[in-house]
Amino acid sequence: MASAQIRSTWEGVQTSVERELDRLLPRADVYPPSIHQAMRHSIFAGGKRLRPILCIESGRLVEGPEASLVRIAAALEMIHTYSLIHDDLPALDNDDLRRGQPTCHVAFGEATAILAGDALLTLGFHVLTELPEVPSERQVRILQEISKAIGTPDGMIAGQVADLEASRQATTTASLEFIHRAKTGALLRASVRAGALAGHASADDLDRLTRYGESVGLAFQIADDLLDVLGSSAELGKKTGKDSRQGKATYPALYGIEESRRRARQLVEEACGLLEPYGERAERLREIARFLIERTS
Repeated sequence: MASAQIRSTWEGVQTSVERELDRLLPRADVYPPSIHQAMRHSIFAGGKRLRPILCIESGRLVEGPEASLVRIAAALEMIHTYSLIHDDLPALDNDDLRRGQPTCHVAFGEATAILAGDALLTLGFHVLTELPEVPSERQVRILQEISKAIGTPDGMIAGQVADLEASRQATTTASLEFIHRAKTGALLRASVRAGALAGHASADDLDRLTRYGESVGLAFQIADDLLDVLGSSAELGKKTGKDSRQGKATYPALYGIEESRRRARQLVEEACGLLEPYGERAERLREIARFLIERTS
């Protein structure tokens, strides 16, 4: 289980980011209200805020400006939520529950859900253009990192397409690795890098934190695959067993449960090892990595 210290840190980040999200998003009663209600429905439906905490803690490690880190974190959560809204649509994963709440298209209809996702993506990038405490050249690099991570050929969109096309087909090690690193891992990696770029990261810092982000990103997705097999719908806030029913490419399907667990633990050990030069200053990033494979939701 996560320690009391990391739980407290996590709750503090969630509070800061949700306050920023509430400030940045249009109010629910702003015309036309349906789109703004849909955006808020999905943003404030709960969630771990993993990408924000990775961004903020990597930025804090290299003395990044707190206000800008929180702003970047809020933008990352908007972009992540856009992807969830679209991922849940009938044309893709066809989910009716997300975080224990009706998915956006169930609550507001498909057309509004598609537009709510588009609006969150657009607003997220607008937010990233206004980081007054971050030098302009680093702002550009942050925009480049995040746009690359959610696009193609190496980002989230490419991973989503590969995942759809892999359903009910024989899965290879290479295709599974690509799906997980692109669909989920790319934005987690970019969250770590964005935080580092907002601070005073040296080339060596950025290299270490990038490799940390790659390891925790893959460990997180392996853990997600395991939870779909072993977790409970009540704790996860969504239906379990769906990956198997849809013939999805997953680590348990290819390697089995025990080998998947071993691989996830190994990735976390690698991630923590990369942080050794920072000593106790990086303890929260280590605890985040450990939490990713211990969680039950």
